[in-house]
Amino acid sequence: MSDTEPPIRLAVVVGSVRAGRFGPVVAAWFAARARDRTEFAVDVVDLAETGLDTGFAARLAAADAVVVVTPEYNHSYPGPLKTAIDAGGGAWRGKPVGFVAYGGLSGGLRAVEHLRCVLAELHAVGLRDTVSFHGAAGAFDPATGRPREAGADAAAAVLLDGLVGWTRTLRRERDRDRDEQGVRA
Repeated sequence: MSDTEPPIRLAVVVGSVRAGRFGPVVAAWFAARARDRTEFAVDVVDLAETGLDTGFAARLAAADAVVVVTPEYNHSYPGPLKTAIDAGGGAWRGKPVGFVAYGGLSGGLRAVEHLRCVLAELHAVGLRDTVSFHGAAGAFDPATGRPREAGADAAAAVLLDGLVGWTRTLRRERDRDRDEQGVRA
């Protein structure tokens, strides 16, 4: 990060609210990877603890970029996550969104594919690179909360690199649009 670039306010959204959910473990690991980098100021937004009427929308609006941590339920993402996405409305517009998915054999990738379509409708920019864990409960060391696969940190770094690039590009566009609107006013 250059001295002139403000930190990227990254919202890491925990998309499951079920009792016994594994999402907080995955989100904590990913948030730690983001916090290891100077480009990010991280806000973990757990849908089980955040009110959707104002709390979620306000935190989403404050974010420059978002990472959705989602399980795959019934070949898609959880219903409460859809409710949260809808509650965020226009706050998604022009924001890069990354995905960290977990599930059974597909590793949550079917949930991500559904999320991409919904977020595109809200003018969010879904990143191509995704972090995915199949058999998630067994993919993490219960003592450390870290993935057993050595490649997980590298996959997170690729996703975070993409978020940096897209956030900076979209910021420049928003700033240009704001400047043009000021000239027209």
